[in-house]
Amino acid sequence: MSGLRVVPTWRHGHERLYVCGPDGRNIAWYDRDTGRVNLIAEDRQADVLDALKPFLTGPVTVGPPPVPTPAELARLTLHPDDDLAPNRPGEALLVALDRDPGPAHRLRPDPRRRALTAEQTVGEALDQWEGAGWHTLHSVPLPGGDRIHHLLIGPGGLYVVHALYARKQRVQVADPMVTLGRHDPEPLLRRLRTTTDRASYALTAEVHPVLALLDPTEIRITTPPRALRILPHTDLPTLAHLGGVLKPADVEALHAMARDRGTWGRV
Repeated sequence: MSGLRVVPTWRHGHERLYVCGPDGRNIAWYDRDTGRVNLIAEDRQADVLDALKPFLTGPVTVGPPPVPTPAELARLTLHPDDDLAPNRPGEALLVALDRDPGPAHRLRPDPRRRALTAEQTVGEALDQWEGAGWHTLHSVPLPGGDRIHHLLIGPGGLYVVHALYARKQRVQVADPMVTLGRHDPEPLLRRLRTTTDRASYALTAEVHPVLALLDPTEIRITTPPRALRILPHTDLPTLAHLGGVLKPADVEALHAMARDRGTWGRV
């Protein structure tokens, strides 16, 4: 037995199958769109093709991968369990709901499902920018059980985007407090800034906080927030128009660093 295993991944509708060795390292990948098997370990060609045999859908070409950039090299050395790029929007909530869906009948809606709706809606909107030089990571875990809903990296800089379900509710902001409908005010902006500071420390780069509100009826700001954007999720495309901050090589390098789970273990 070769000991190889095939790990399928999906990203923005494209499937790629990675072939991993017993230690979890990638030694090849199969791109169905191009019909090409890219070999990192050329001496394992026969084993790789044997492992991929059930997945091949037609004739394939086999050869070394294109000359990788430093960022691509960093990604290829990641163990699949340490790569955060495949995370779906709301990944942490999806896992939590799968483990504990809660009672079948509830007097009130499960707040986790509303939070999931917000993260999925915002995350799917951010993922649309992938072809324009931007990358988004979802549900980035932080020590202590905290997490970043979405980390946006692109020509306009780095952004921690926090998604908040506000459908049919009025949102009032008095920095650092945020009041959602009739709920008690919470120091959400303080927590968002703290999370952003942790991201900046981990990536050794300037990161900006953004609060994205899902379908609010009104946003009333009585105390303007300091160095923090608050906007309805429909206005998120305004961030995509920002540029002139990071060069493409810097974007790729920061994305390679951010997608490594180990980067976040020290914050």
